[in-house]
Amino acid sequence: MNKNTKIYIAGHRGMVGSAIWRLLELKGYTNLLGKGSKELDLRSQSAVEEFFEHEKPEVVIDAAARVGGILANNDFPYQFLMENLQIQNNLIDTAVKTDVKKFIFLGSSCIYPKFANQPLKEDYLLTDTLEPTNEWYAIAKIAGVKACQSIRKQFGKDYVSLMPTNLYGVNDNFDLKSSHVLPAMIRKFHEAKLDGNTPVTLWGTGTPLREFLFVDDLANATLFALENILPEHLYNVGTGEDLTINDLARIIQKVTGHTGKIIWDTSKPDGTPRKLMDISRMHALGWKHQVELKDGIESTYEWFLKNEGLYKQVKY
Repeated sequence: MNKNTKIYIAGHRGMVGSAIWRLLELKGYTNLLGKGSKELDLRSQSAVEEFFEHEKPEVVIDAAARVGGILANNDFPYQFLMENLQIQNNLIDTAVKTDVKKFIFLGSSCIYPKFANQPLKEDYLLTDTLEPTNEWYAIAKIAGVKACQSIRKQFGKDYVSLMPTNLYGVNDNFDLKSSHVLPAMIRKFHEAKLDGNTPVTLWGTGTPLREFLFVDDLANATLFALENILPEHLYNVGTGEDLTINDLARIIQKVTGHTGKIIWDTSKPDGTPRKLMDISRMHALGWKHQVELKDGIESTYEWFLKNEGLYKQVKY
């Protein structure tokens, strides 16, 4: 990959896209292209086509999506389905039409069936029903995976899909109405500490098992896919290790310095009982994660403290 290749990173201001941008700059890539949502509405086919015709990107990395946790997925199912379909379909179809040679599509482990065998292999896609609380987002992402697979099959283009496990890190979303479990816990424990170590109430039983990947590790996996021609169309990206939500809460509680009680609200849903990724495909090619969970949480909390002003005015 030439360091002057024009690379368009869709969603470059989000947690994932910004991590990829930082890494590519660090590695000497000098022709990176990004547009914010106010400059380019990826839901508009005509806007995307006009942008591609003008800028002529050679590589596209799709890190753009409408994302959120269980609450957001449950409250806005239509938007999570339709907006994600619009964003990725416009990017993928326009990339094909303008002869973009390489396309990296980023998705989520929620594409796999709720009760699939563990760890989750890429071959388990479409073998059973999805987790109801995030099926709208999952269906959109599955469509993106199959679109890239069909392009490889029909046109022989280097379009590949990377499915990361649960992500967290710098530039994460800490809004309690739309965030995922790990950043939500960081904010809850932090604010409870400031309020005199008051109890923290968390959803569910604490028993589900989850795997977490620091966003910089996904950026490294994306760089790996960028600089190599991967033989398969779909790859899981994760650590290959999981822990209970209760254990996660204890780690975050310790990192934030909260010393109060943890209360589990068992009237709220747990979601999928376990989601552990089989990452043997990526390991076989030579990629492996580098950041361990506690280190990543400490880095994320440090970033949160520096940017707390973005969130402390909003109480729920």
